[in-house]
Amino acid sequence: MNTQASRPLDGITVVSLEHAIAAPFCTRQLADMGARVIKIERPGSGDFARGYDERVRGLSSHFVWTNRSKESLTLDLKRDEAGDIMDRLLESADVLVQNLAPGAAARLGLSFDALHKKHPRLIVCDISGYGEGGPYQDKKAYDLLIQSESGFLSVTGTKDDPVKAGCSIADIAAGMYAYSAILNALLLRQKTGLGSRLDVSMLESMVEWMGFPMYYAFDGAAPPVRAGAAHASIYPYGPFPVGGGSTIMLGLQNEREWRVFCAQVLRQAELAEDPRFISNSLRTANRDALRGLIVAAFADLSIEQVTQRLEDAQIANARVNDMAGVWAHPQLQARQRWSQVDSPQGVLPALLPPASSSAFAPRMGAVPAVGQNTDAVLASLGYAPEQVAQFHASEVV
Repeated sequence: MNTQASRPLDGITVVSLEHAIAAPFCTRQLADMGARVIKIERPGSGDFARGYDERVRGLSSHFVWTNRSKESLTLDLKRDEAGDIMDRLLESADVLVQNLAPGAAARLGLSFDALHKKHPRLIVCDISGYGEGGPYQDKKAYDLLIQSESGFLSVTGTKDDPVKAGCSIADIAAGMYAYSAILNALLLRQKTGLGSRLDVSMLESMVEWMGFPMYYAFDGAAPPVRAGAAHASIYPYGPFPVGGGSTIMLGLQNEREWRVFCAQVLRQAELAEDPRFISNSLRTANRDALRGLIVAAFADLSIEQVTQRLEDAQIANARVNDMAGVWAHPQLQARQRWSQVDSPQGVLPALLPPASSSAFAPRMGAVPAVGQNTDAVLASLGYAPEQVAQFHASEVV
């Protein structure tokens, strides 16, 4: 990795009217790749994600995760003076990202149609719950609500209870698609010379991820059953208790692995020919009976013994780590995947972007305090110190 090399998005400026997770996650990835990201926040409290919790030495866990390497500019967008500041920002910007409430950006004069006339090279990325148009256009949307609307909850959890994902997957999905769409739009602009509008819907982002269960239930067929942490249609593929109170996660993908699993892991080779289990469909249909046999075989074995049998048989497996286990994960340590970022509460550990490059090092800049860069950004836009002071005095910034 060349720590001195140019990054792919060096020279690109992104202005973001963002809060919560979807847009901040998108723009943090742009910042990782070298873009200058100017995050516009409410004067005073800032992005409301700053107040979600205080788990990171007084800072919000969500905010620390999604806002490194950005500049924080406080600005009251409803004030008349904000219009000139936004014009100056967008004059030199390449991308505007926003995930304000439905219709809010347009009411502020920040729709693509309005901006394209003044800034024809500007790319505008609108992230919303349901997208523009349709009966849900103006409906509020949060991550768990989209998990529900997308059908995710209907196939996730136990037989008796749906269960949400343990992280903000709808926000993450929308943020990822917004990120990739912006990269595509930048490439397109190289050909056309013009910016374009990107309309990213949280619902559509999640429904894309629901492709397997949707096609599984094609033409009115029964959907996948909720099976806890086990796979709904491949078995055995999920968690199993072992001796000592631990849990092992394992998965089989084909009939060869099934035979090896029976012979070398369970040490019951004859089980491979049991008519209840001779195909994946039958193993899935008879999962309760098979689970009982596996649990019994593992009952007197430690997790180390079960893991060794699985490894020797080349059967995929994993430990069920908690967060402490992830922080200390030996693979992340061995690959030196932890870096550090500064913050208002001092230096914090941060995971490097998952796709490492041999050509450049990602930016790992500070998590900003509310409005930390306001004066510097305004000065870079040509405002004199007395004008900046007046903006502060009148609470425009």
